[in-house]
Amino acid sequence: MKKILILSANPKNTSNLRLDEEVREIKNTLQLSPNRDEFQIITESAVRVDDLTRFLSHHQPTIVHFSGHGSGTDGLALEDNFGQMQLVSTQALAKLFDLFQSQVECVLLNACYSESQATAIHQHIDCVVGMNQAIGDKAAIEFSVGFYTALGAGRNYEDCFHMGCTSIDLQGIPEYLTPMRKIRQRRYQTVQATNPVTSHKDDNINNDNKSWQNRSVSIGGSATGSANQTGDSNTANINFQQVSLPTPASVNIETELNALREILAKLETSDRRKIDNAIADAEEEINKPQPDKNEVGKALDRAFDYAKKAEGFASVIEKLKPHLTKTVGWLGENWHKLLSLVNLTI
Repeated sequence: MKKILILSANPKNTSNLRLDEEVREIKNTLQLSPNRDEFQIITESAVRVDDLTRFLSHHQPTIVHFSGHGSGTDGLALEDNFGQMQLVSTQALAKLFDLFQSQVECVLLNACYSESQATAIHQHIDCVVGMNQAIGDKAAIEFSVGFYTALGAGRNYEDCFHMGCTSIDLQGIPEYLTPMRKIRQRRYQTVQATNPVTSHKDDNINNDNKSWQNRSVSIGGSATGSANQTGDSNTANINFQQVSLPTPASVNIETELNALREILAKLETSDRRKIDNAIADAEEEINKPQPDKNEVGKALDRAFDYAKKAEGFASVIEKLKPHLTKTVGWLGENWHKLLSLVNLTI
């Protein structure tokens, strides 16, 4: 049975959203589905920041669905003890889901400008849905209806996402391109979509949406939020070896990433999944028509941040050197710091 935990927050000092209607529509949709006995819906409203870890620990959900206000890179709007808005930061959310990656399969952030949070959470959760701009209340509800209609029919998360976008489109709402998803296909490659649901419709649609609120919030002086970073570090006397980097055009980056992945796979570490996820993110980026080298570098930085903590990391440094040298040559000067991980410099 898949547990769906729906978290909602509509602080007193934010515009009123129709969150109860969204919960009702999700329940009705799954109740009418042929596989309704395979799902359990748990709802928690007026969610405070302190509630997050408790709800995730207690309910142990498979899917986490957040409904409420977003504020871009500043975070998601939850409530404080007085019902006022309190932000939970992007970094804090990522760290939270790092703790629950073994049980949570999918996170759906039904809030405006939540793409930043989705990207950060995707470091640890294989399927994350967010919004790349402001989204109206009605569009957000329609997305949920489509998403859970597909889920109740036994479709995979990729299909659920497309069905959600199509549900918005069918209602004539020009926000069907607002949802975005981040999915690691390797986790779902055994479940093939027979007919992926897509939509190609002109954007010039007239839609009267004046009675519906946007799920965004402007940040004023009353909003609060914080995140702490912790970690261990080891010091040692190291002699660095100077190397020359190859030209980017001479590097087959697919081959080098594959070599790095195979070498790091030999490490015995509790962070195995985190390393694999980060390498998968790098591979996903280089397969795009115009890959962002900085995004590839960030993913590798995460992978090595976990790998260097493994007890046997020192034993694979020599094997890593030639492949990391070529990789850094492809990435460019912004990522020369990766060389120091294997005692190299330029």
